[in-house]
Amino acid sequence: MGLAAVALVSGCGVALKVSYNQGPTLVYWWLDGYADFEDEQTPRVKQLTGLWFAWHRREQLPEIAALLQHAQAEVMQPVLTPQTMCAVGQDVKQKLLVAYDKAVPSLAELALTLTPEQVRHIEKRFAKNNAKFRDEFMPEDREDRLKAQAKKAQERFEMVYGSLDDAQRQRLQQAIVASPYDPELWLAERTLLQQAVVQGLRQLQAARAAQADPQALMGQAQQALRTIAQHASQSPREAYRAQQQRVWNHNCAFVAQMHNTMSAAPRQHAQRKLRRWEEDVRALMAAPRP
Repeated sequence: MGLAAVALVSGCGVALKVSYNQGPTLVYWWLDGYADFEDEQTPRVKQLTGLWFAWHRREQLPEIAALLQHAQAEVMQPVLTPQTMCAVGQDVKQKLLVAYDKAVPSLAELALTLTPEQVRHIEKRFAKNNAKFRDEFMPEDREDRLKAQAKKAQERFEMVYGSLDDAQRQRLQQAIVASPYDPELWLAERTLLQQAVVQGLRQLQAARAAQADPQALMGQAQQALRTIAQHASQSPREAYRAQQQRVWNHNCAFVAQMHNTMSAAPRQHAQRKLRRWEEDVRALMAAPRP
C-alpha cells in the first residue's frame, strides 16, 4: 500500500536495470516453473514474453517514472491521509490490471497449447506454493504468525524509509495485531482462484478435443483469464469481498499513520530512494532496446 506499492509497481530493487533487461528470461523461467514447457513451446513463449516487455517499456515505464516523481514530493509532506494512501494504492492496482490485460491474448494462446500433464504440473505447483505460505505465515502459534506478518511489513517500510527505530517497530506491531487480515481466509480465497484456473484449463482442453471453433476457443480462453483477474481484484464472494475492503481501509490508515510519525531523516531517505528509482526507470526508457 502507498509508497511501498510505488516500489512494487516499479519493480525496484538492488539491480533494477539489470533485472528489467533480463525480464523476458526471468518471466520465462517463472512460467516454466508452473507449466514445464516442452521444447516446441519454448520459442513462442519467449517471443510473446519479449513482445509484452517491449509494450511495457514503451507504455508503462513512463507512467511509473511519473508516479515515482510525484511520490518524491508526497513523501516530504508532514501529514498524509488514508485517502491519499488509498489513491496511490488504487493507481498501482490499476496499472497492474492493465499490464495483466495486455498479457491476456498471449496467455490465452499459451493456455490452448498446454497438455493434461502440464495442467497437473500447474496444480502441483499451486499446492507447493500454498504449503510454503503455510510454513512461513501460518504457524500454529498466533504470536509466531503475528511476528511473521510484522517482519514482512517491516521489510516493506524499510525498503523505502530505511531502518525503523524501536518506537516505529512497536507501532507497526500494534497495527499488525489490530489488522483484520486473516491469512487463513486469504489462503482459502487464493485456493479457490487456483482451482478456478485449473478447472478453466481443463475445460479449454475438453473444448479443444471436441474440435471447437478456434476463434471461439480463443475468446473463451481470454474471457476465463479476465474473469480470474477480476475475481482476484474483487472477490465474487460477498463475505470475503467485505474482508478485502476492511483490510484495504486498515492498510491505508496504517501506512498514513506510520508516515506521519516519521521524522525528517527517514522522509529524506525515502525521497532519495524514490529519486534513484525514478532515475533507473528513466534510464531504462532511454536505453537501446535489448
